[in-house]
Amino acid sequence: MIAVTLQEGAIVLDPFSVRMVTGVVTLTLILLSCVSSRRLRSPFTGWWRLALCLFFAGNCAFLLNETSFLAWVNPIGKALVVAGAFRVWAGARTLRGLDVRAWQLAPAPLITGLASVADNAESGLWSGGLAYLGITAAGLAMAAGELWFAKTMQNRVTKFLALIAALTSLYYLGRAIALALEGSDGTSFRTLFGYAPAALIHVLFLVALSFTMNALSNSHLITKLRERAERDHLTGLLNRGAFLGLAAKELAGPASRQGAALILADLDYFKAVNDEHGHAAGDAALRAFATACTASVRSTDLVARYGGEEFIIFLPGATQQRAEAIAAGISHRMAAMADPDGLPYPTVSYGVTSTGAEAADLNFMINVADAALYSAKAQGRNRVVGAAAVEIPLRP
Repeated sequence: MIAVTLQEGAIVLDPFSVRMVTGVVTLTLILLSCVSSRRLRSPFTGWWRLALCLFFAGNCAFLLNETSFLAWVNPIGKALVVAGAFRVWAGARTLRGLDVRAWQLAPAPLITGLASVADNAESGLWSGGLAYLGITAAGLAMAAGELWFAKTMQNRVTKFLALIAALTSLYYLGRAIALALEGSDGTSFRTLFGYAPAALIHVLFLVALSFTMNALSNSHLITKLRERAERDHLTGLLNRGAFLGLAAKELAGPASRQGAALILADLDYFKAVNDEHGHAAGDAALRAFATACTASVRSTDLVARYGGEEFIIFLPGATQQRAEAIAAGISHRMAAMADPDGLPYPTVSYGVTSTGAEAADLNFMINVADAALYSAKAQGRNRVVGAAAVEIPLRP
């Protein structure tokens, strides 16, 4: 049962009841976060789930404040809450791809606990209160800053959490100022910054934290599923369907006015590699060619496994000459790579075509490149043949 008292015309909730409600809400959020984001293991979800657990543990410690254990549970509770605040910062920092070191996380809760112990912890609920409130405010402010500059697929969600973290930080700073000016018995500190308003702000922040974690987890999961649907499982390149859709979109867009080039590549005598050395050797050759491709093209170019041992590359803005040079460079790069078992990688034949300012139909470009690839094979393989029958012999 929640106890309510009336002090000097203000309604003040019993601290134990407030902490019980806060603890139940926090535990519920922990369980929901474990269920909703269990499929995604990422640094920020780990840090934030740990933060929820630390907030819950700190709240449980505060439940023993009215007992004979006050002298040690109160400093521990304050240290745990501060540790939770800095874990929120750690999660926000990893969300930006930045590292978090142990030495960055240890001092704040340690200082908070020691300040409480040194300030007559056995007889005062607010022993070391200024350090506790001030350091918590600092940790949440740092988290707000990291969240504001984080670039995520759910940018509005992270900015919302940044604002909530900033408001919570300001509230803790206000509590620290009120405590310093009035003491723990001051009217403003017991009402405006009392247990019930503080618990409400705290719960609001934890709900926003849990919501953001779940939203980001779901967004990451959807992205991974989309990538899995669009990527070839062996090489990590685009699959045929994804490539055709993206390349057609590129050709239909304004960038097509700068022209584009297309390369079809086929590993020579690939069936013989599988027959003589096994499918593991064939898979290694496919992965090696994929690596050589991605290392030779720009991040804006499209590379896909077109089918079997055949690959296709779309180069927006590239000329015929540039595309043929890239094809030759891929083979030279692959020839310099070492097979794990010491076997030579197969050579590669290429068919290349390009379009000018007037965008060509993608299927037409593929047919032209395929005819050039057929010509490369007919001429002895291991060479680049352009659509205009211009060939570039490759060194064996």
